[in-house]
Amino acid sequence: MNGLRVLELSEALNVDNSDLLAVCAILKIKATSRLSLLSFEECKKLTDYYENKN
Repeated sequence: MNGLRVLELSEALNVDNSDLLAVCAILKIKATSRLSLLSFEECKKLTDYYENKN
């Protein structure tokens, strides 16, 4: 497995997948749907974003 789908990461972070896709756009991560595959590096960036947000 090379990473997680947007849907899986949004469930793990307990956020709506549309919110996660919006953050992907902010961070310039190419994800266009809830089924888009994210690399582990991209997952780390998104996780860090949400941890720093709170």
